[in-house]
Amino acid sequence: MTEAVTPPSPFDPPSLPPEKPEAPAAAVTPEEVRDGAAVALAVGVAGVLLGLLWVWLAPRVQYVSNGESVFLRNSESEARIGSDGTFFLLSAGLGVVSAVGTFLWRRGGGVPLVIGLAVGSLFAALVGWRFGLWLGSSSDLAAAAAKAGKGVPFDAPLQLLAHGALLVWPMAAVLVHLALTALWSPRDPDPGPPPGWTGHPTQPEPPRP
Repeated sequence: MTEAVTPPSPFDPPSLPPEKPEAPAAAVTPEEVRDGAAVALAVGVAGVLLGLLWVWLAPRVQYVSNGESVFLRNSESEARIGSDGTFFLLSAGLGVVSAVGTFLWRRGGGVPLVIGLAVGSLFAALVGWRFGLWLGSSSDLAAAAAKAGKGVPFDAPLQLLAHGALLVWPMAAVLVHLALTALWSPRDPDPGPPPGWTGHPTQPEPPRP
């Protein structure tokens, strides 16, 4: 017993040709890699600004010498904690600024851009830390005490006790950039209806007796 074949109706829409498989798009383009490298370089150089601001704004711990030993001038001072807090706040602020600047420069985002921002931010934090230590007071307390004289307070070398603060800049930069990209990045256009679509679904013909 053979199955009845229904001939096509002249009112049916024309059948669509089989779609050709599209070539897979390149995951990462050379332009995106170039942009990521440019962001990493620009943000990394900004670490010098972090070092300058840290030396300028961080509270200083002061020592005093009695001619034989060196002591804290104020043992209850919170300047050491304030130094870490200053570095933390500066890193967070610069992370937000670098994320906003990167987003305004390239709204499309992309994996290389985020990687470049993260790597550049981590390098900038390291540069700011070492540059701030280099600009600060000498780490030789004995020489600094001898230069200041007996009973004369002098600034202690700048220190970063909480090394985890080095991750604040890259974390803030990446999180803020991802949030901006998710909220305001350009969306892909709607592909629209397929060719030959009239907007009205065709009703199947009832089987003929």
